[in-house]
Amino acid sequence: MAKCCSFTATRDWCFRLSFSNAGLRSTTSDLGDGTVMHCWIPKSRKENKPNLLLIHGMGANAMWQWADFIRPLIARFNVYVPDLVFFGDSYTTRPERSESFQAQCVMRMMEGHGVSRMNVVGISYGGFVAYRIAEQFPAAVERLVLCCAGVCMEEKDMEAGMFQVSSVEDAASLLLPQTPEKVRELVRISFAKPINTMPSCFLNDFIDVMCTEHLQQRRELVMALHKDRKLSNLPKITQPTLIIWGELDRVFPLELAHRLKRHIGENAELVIIKNVGHAINAEKPKELCKYLKSFLMDPLPPQSGKSSDGNKIDCKALEEK
Repeated sequence: MAKCCSFTATRDWCFRLSFSNAGLRSTTSDLGDGTVMHCWIPKSRKENKPNLLLIHGMGANAMWQWADFIRPLIARFNVYVPDLVFFGDSYTTRPERSESFQAQCVMRMMEGHGVSRMNVVGISYGGFVAYRIAEQFPAAVERLVLCCAGVCMEEKDMEAGMFQVSSVEDAASLLLPQTPEKVRELVRISFAKPINTMPSCFLNDFIDVMCTEHLQQRRELVMALHKDRKLSNLPKITQPTLIIWGELDRVFPLELAHRLKRHIGENAELVIIKNVGHAINAEKPKELCKYLKSFLMDPLPPQSGKSSDGNKIDCKALEEK
C-alpha cells in the first residue's frame, strides 16, 4: 500500500507518465478463469511494424525494469510490456505457479490484443517465461532474446554450490527482500558496481510499495522454478535466439549461459557483456539496447546466431558504437 509522500509511489507515477508519453496505454485483460493480466500496449498499432514483447524479471513491476528501453524501441516496434501474474496489476485465483502457466497467460493476453506473431525478450525470470512461450507457441515467436535467464539450471546445482545461496528458501528470501539489509544484499549480488548509499527510509518505502503484495504467491513462483528441475526435461527450441549475459553475474553464473547455448545449439548466439552483473538492464541499458536492436532489426532471419552479412554479431564493434 503506497503511503503519502512515498518516493517509490512517486517514481512509479513518473514511469506511468513516461510510458504514456512514449505512446503506450495501460490495459487489463480478464482471461475469464480468475486470471487478470495487465499490459502496456501501443495506443496505435502500426501494421508495418513488427511486434515486440518485453517480459520482466523478479522485483518491481514491468515499468521499473523496462523504462530505459521503451523510447529506443518503440520507433521500430509495436511494443508490449506485460506484468506477469502476481506482479503489478496482474493476478490469478488459480493454483498454478509454473513458468509454463505464466507463458500461457501472456499468450492468451496477447491473442486478446490481436497479436499472433511477435519477437520476445525476457530478462531473468522473464527469460524462463519467454523460453516457455517459444516452446509452447513456436509459430508465434519470430525471434527470441534471453537475458541472464538461468533456464538450464538444475535442482542439483543448488546442492553443488553454484549459487550465492544454499537453499531455495534462501533464494526466495533474497529475491523477495523484506528488510533494508536484504535489499542491500540483493543489490550487492546483482550489480557489478553496487550502489553504496541506500538509506533505510527509502528501502523501507520501496519494500512497502513494491515487495509486500502477493508475497506468498511470489515465493511459490520461486519454489516452482526450482522444484525437480532437470536439463534433460527442458525441450529444445528452434527459433533464432540471442543469449545475453553479464560477465560478472552472480545470480545466474556464466556457466549457465554456456550451458544454454549448448542446449539450444546452432540457432543460438551468446553475447557476454563485460564488467556487468545480473542487472544488465540497470547497469548497462544502452549496451543491452544496442544488442537487442542489432539482433531484432536484422532484415534477414538469422541463422546460427549470424547477422545478415553472414558473420556473427560483432559484440566488440557494437560496444564501440
